[in-house]
Amino acid sequence: MTRWTPDPTFYPSPREAATAPAEKLAYVAAFDRTASRPDAIVVLDTDPDSPDYGRVVGWTDLPYVGDEVHHFGWNACSSALCPTAPHPHVERRYLIVPGLRSSRIHVLDTQPDPRQPQVVKVIGPEELAKRAGYSRPHTVHCGPDGIYLSALGGADGAEGPGGIAILDHTTFEVRGAWEADRGPQFLAYDLWWHLTQDVLVTSEWGTPSMIEDGIIGELLLGRRYGHAIHFWDLAKRRHVQRVDLGDQYQMPLELRPAHDPSKSYGFVGVVISVEDLSASVWLWHRDGDAWAVTKVIDIPAEPADPADLPDLLKPFGAVPPLVTDIDLSVDDRFLYVSCWGTGELRQYDVSDPLHPVQTGSVRLGGIVRRTAHPSAPDEALAGGPQMVEVSRDGRRVYVSNSLYGSWDDQFYPDGVGAWLAKLDVDVDAGGLTPDERFFPHGEEFRGLRVHQTRLQGGDASSDSYCFP
Repeated sequence: MTRWTPDPTFYPSPREAATAPAEKLAYVAAFDRTASRPDAIVVLDTDPDSPDYGRVVGWTDLPYVGDEVHHFGWNACSSALCPTAPHPHVERRYLIVPGLRSSRIHVLDTQPDPRQPQVVKVIGPEELAKRAGYSRPHTVHCGPDGIYLSALGGADGAEGPGGIAILDHTTFEVRGAWEADRGPQFLAYDLWWHLTQDVLVTSEWGTPSMIEDGIIGELLLGRRYGHAIHFWDLAKRRHVQRVDLGDQYQMPLELRPAHDPSKSYGFVGVVISVEDLSASVWLWHRDGDAWAVTKVIDIPAEPADPADLPDLLKPFGAVPPLVTDIDLSVDDRFLYVSCWGTGELRQYDVSDPLHPVQTGSVRLGGIVRRTAHPSAPDEALAGGPQMVEVSRDGRRVYVSNSLYGSWDDQFYPDGVGAWLAKLDVDVDAGGLTPDERFFPHGEEFRGLRVHQTRLQGGDASSDSYCFP
């Protein structure tokens, strides 16, 4: 769909995006762990003046079962205003929703009724395999020249290499694989970029067999999961540099580059160190003509009674933080770090990115603590803050509690449940406070588990900008 004028939710700079109107709706990926019912995109009312605030107000079942929807994103965003490959007449209208287990890609139209998105196209796994050579699509980013889609597996579910497929902005057809020369890259996970510098960055998780049935202890202790990030020439689509964090630092996952396009740094979260079960956050930055990474945040494991731990952790007598998501506010000031194992969301002031200062923390759930939400103080919560989404103005943070079905079952064997919380941010001094009015959970999600959240009009992890 094209417009005569640019989509009003597109902004040329992060500074202008931070002044955008507050979101009125949130879209949430929800999946059925048993694969006997369809997964869904759930719509939540985020307007505090609405009588339905904090409630489910829309529900779209996907047409098949067994997808395990995970990460998803918009078809177009503010990057469409970049002068290198401008597409100013596309609009932020369609949600691109991959199934991590099925390799199907669903396209949902949020118009004419944003509360009732409609499935308008399904791209089958055979098309993704034939045209791009990939399977197990994971992360969606709207680029200036197309929709970028990372994938963990090779064609027909092969172990790899994983990589990036490109979809057309308007027809949603799979154009092909993005890489012209992948160099040593084999494992895949996230991707993002410094658009004005022609730099793309990718991270590593594992191949399909390494992740789909849960974490494999032998592979983890053998240091076989991903432990590097990769830098690419975005224009030439060629691998430039591999930076190894050290094989004890397993699973560098989410990438969060500075939103200011004049900056040359970003953050990556590392799930676990096999040496002490700690988690960490690293900063990538320029080092002369090359790239380097520096560990800037270290989060230790918390001692625990083995009797309170799942089987996987009993020998260690501790709860690992398990940093499974991070998010950076649009003004590049606050970094949010989810510690899914200990049940904590941390806030850091990263105005000086090499020296973060912790400014806030909220506990919800956790493998041992099971901290309740203040609106339901008698309900022990399973799971923990996992996927994190920040509003464009930085005043609201949304967290959901499921990681990935089989991993949920390992770390929360008595059930992970389903909940989503909103936290209010003190944007002046820092700090987080749970919103007692906003806590959809339990049967409101009809037995499905909830993963990623996207905000109407855009959010901190879906847009990139070409002007400071």
